[in-house]
Amino acid sequence: MAVNQQVRLADRPSGLPRASDWEFTSEPVPEPGPGQFVVAISHLSVDPAMRGWMNAGASYIPPVEIGAVMRAGGVGRVIASEHPGFAVGDEVTGMFGVQDYAVSDGRGVMKLDTSSVPLPTYLGALGTTGLTAYFGLLDTGQAKEGDTVVVSGAAGAVGSVAGQIAKIKGCRVIGIAGGPDKCRAVVEEFGFDAAIDYREPGLRRRLRELAPRGVDVYFDNVGGEILDDVLACLARGARIVICGAISQYNENQVRGPANYMMLLVARASMTGMLVFDYADRYPEALAELGGWYRAGRLVSREQIVHGSVRDFPATLLMLFEGANTGKLILALDGSS
Repeated sequence: MAVNQQVRLADRPSGLPRASDWEFTSEPVPEPGPGQFVVAISHLSVDPAMRGWMNAGASYIPPVEIGAVMRAGGVGRVIASEHPGFAVGDEVTGMFGVQDYAVSDGRGVMKLDTSSVPLPTYLGALGTTGLTAYFGLLDTGQAKEGDTVVVSGAAGAVGSVAGQIAKIKGCRVIGIAGGPDKCRAVVEEFGFDAAIDYREPGLRRRLRELAPRGVDVYFDNVGGEILDDVLACLARGARIVICGAISQYNENQVRGPANYMMLLVARASMTGMLVFDYADRYPEALAELGGWYRAGRLVSREQIVHGSVRDFPATLLMLFEGANTGKLILALDGSS
């Protein structure tokens, strides 16, 4: 008899999440009530933001409660429905949680067309990842043709897409990534003009060589020392997009930018962005992203780990070890 395996938050981590911060539970597969449907989840999105969702305190989204199923985006197929808008066999995406099956009333759930797009890509370039890159770069960053754009975490899920969009829009794009393999992917696979390995000394010097007239847009996914280095290399009127700060997520004391006065010198702006603020514009963005993808102008690289929900804790840690390139996804029960 099928059961619904789940991963629940058992404790709030201090530093990197540990095995004791998770609880594995099993329940009967849910049945849909009136106006509901049940999804068999095939792929789960594994994101740096999950670490923040585990913390108590005020944030842009309520924390995952102790004892609750861990929040996660996913894709899957409807297996039972009492909802007029969703039929058995529909492939869908939504915030389903780290479990094998989810019951939904349809809020926040979108149907998917997999005739020309693989299902996992809807967690990558054609999902929240791509939407974050799209609105962060074009709306918050106001990137335009001729700009010099720098992207940190450039081999990651959001960074790789942000840089590609910048290239499509006619920008010169420099990526910052960790290690020669990732830097090679940034240039050869994602099409950036150049890549800087932050693990090598001289990041600030190298950036000034590659961007002698300064950085017009900085899409920041990492924070920390790299943010300080880029702040020293701004063009007048530069726009810094604060999308994430993965270098700080597991720190007990978050370190802010020491070099922030360069914003004054360069008459620059630093703005945080959240993709959820653009929900009413998702269809227009997905239409454009989908057009680029189908035309071969946008690459969506997914790194897929095959396993069960019990493999989620170890898969999450890959993000903070720098072990992934592109979008990290957990495929359940050997899904492909």
